[in-house]
Amino acid sequence: MVTMAESSSERPYRGVEAAERLAARRGRLLAAGLDLLGSDQPDISAVTVRGVCRRAGLASRYFYESFTDKDEFVGGVFDWVVADLAATTQAAVAAVPARGQTRAGMANIVRTIADDARVGRLLFSTQLANSVIVRKRAESAALFAMLSGRHAGDALHMPANDRIKAGAHFAVGGVGQTISAWLAGDVRLEPDQLVDQLASLLDELTDPSLYGLTETTATATAASPDPASTSASW
Repeated sequence: MVTMAESSSERPYRGVEAAERLAARRGRLLAAGLDLLGSDQPDISAVTVRGVCRRAGLASRYFYESFTDKDEFVGGVFDWVVADLAATTQAAVAAVPARGQTRAGMANIVRTIADDARVGRLLFSTQLANSVIVRKRAESAALFAMLSGRHAGDALHMPANDRIKAGAHFAVGGVGQTISAWLAGDVRLEPDQLVDQLASLLDELTDPSLYGLTETTATATAASPDPASTSASW
């Protein structure tokens, strides 16, 4: 039997469906979490149900509509930011020819962080050492390394192998560490200069000889479509 409370919570309110209201409240909570976690002086102790809801301008009871506890919330904020950055980076990469894709991807990442420092601090800052964030960073690094390796394999027209995997992890780790140093002020480059530097370094990793291929072999392989290859992805 549906209770009166359940029935009223599911009815439209001022023309807005219940699911839309829930999504809007979740969005406000996530935005509040980014404010707190991405602060220039992050204080994980401030990330409490009461603190998050106060920042979001919501009653505490609404927190539990979307999250069971603080750890799930912190993970949710991180996943939300990564998903948005991944989507915009993929769109930027897909919008340009293959030759310019590395720079387009780096430009989107660096400019996103330059425009919203909270994103950079959440994803890369060493000041934020919460255990959930550390785990999420490791998970996202593994994901981006997998996507980077797949892209490299497609570009070289060869199946994934351990050389490609090594290069992909090197690229993702190197980019992450460089951006972390840039955020900390240890690397003093303008955003466009950082993009140029990272893109140039990553382009060096497309050398076929790094993966056991000669230029001749790579050219011949590219001329023969590999049915096992997949579409390029980042």
